[in-house]
Formats: sequence, structure tokens, C-alpha cells
Amino acid sequence: MQSGGIQPCTMLLPWLVLLFLVYLMPCLRWDVAFIGYWVFGNGVDDNILLTLHRPTWLIATTNIFVVAHVIGSYQVYAMPVFDMIEAYAVKSLKYNPSTLLRVCVRTVFVAFTLVVGMTIPFFGGLMGFFGGFALAPTSYYLPCIIWLIIKKPRRFGLSWCTNWVSLPELVNIIMKFTYTRCLHQTNQ
Repeated sequence: MQSGGIQPCTMLLPWLVLLFLVYLMPCLRWDVAFIGYWVFGNGVDDNILLTLHRPTWLIATTNIFVVAHVIGSYQVYAMPVFDMIEAYAVKSLKYNPSTLLRVCVRTVFVAFTLVVGMTIPFFGGLMGFFGGFALAPTSYYLPCIIWLIIKKPRRFGLSWCTNWVSLPELVNIIMKFTYTRCLHQTNQ
């Protein structure tokens, strides 16, 4: 197939963008966390948008960004569950794999999680707990372990030591945040 003289994309540019974003996102999140704590202190609800009252344009814009973020992250974290339910429906229940099946399964799953989230009155407190025990491991220390398994760096080299030293520290931080969150919920 003729490319028209355009060079094919190499992996260097996407890799550099990925590295840039991996280092940029924690910096942005820590800045927001520190500035938010400096401005509001401990007087912030679980949902910070309930704490704010003015300006309305900022609250509306933030709500739009929150909806976009939740939809995107929900799709990423729920994709394995979608695949598992669809595979069960096709293999065990003998449904034909189709777009209609995917739409129905995903709609029912989203409606189910919505009802569960609305009926549990302490859902905000549970989110801190689940974030500490479920989402943080998949975002922070499982990638280190997977990298060690796939790349197999030289034993006791810089990369090997950095990953193995950071794993217990990440687990320690996650446990502290989860404990603090649960303690904060019991004091309210």
C-alpha cells in the first residue's frame, strides 16, 4: 500500500507523550489538592461542589468536567466487567454476540450501579475505601509489578531497586489514606 511519501508513525512520539503525561498528571493533582486544602481547609464536603456557592459559571463548568471525567473513567474501569458479562451471556446463556446484546448488557449494568450508588446513604465514605483498596492498586503499584514481570530488569539494578522499594511505600500510603478516610467518616 502506497503511503504517499509520508513516513509511518514511530513509537517514539507516543512514548514521549505518555511519559510527559505520566509525570504531569500527579503534579497537577497534587497542586489542586494542596491549593484546595489551603483555600478550604477541612471544611469541605465529600463532594466539593456542594461546598461552593459562587460563582455559578465555575460550578457549571466544573460539573461538565466532572461528568466527562466520570463517564470516561467509568468506561475504562468497567470495561473488564462488561466483557465478563457479555462473555457469560454468549457462552452460558447462548445469546448471539451482537450490538444489541452489548447495549442491553451495558445499560443494565450502568442502571444497576446507579441504583446501588443512590440507595446506599454512606456511598461517599465507601468511595474513599474502594479508592484506597481497588482503584489505587490498579493505578499505582500493579503497573510496577507488571513492568517487572514483562521487562525483567537486571536484578539489583537501579530500575529493579526503584520498583521494589516503591511498592511497599505505595502500599503504605494507600493504607494510610484509606484509614484516614474511614476515620474521617466515623467522626462525622
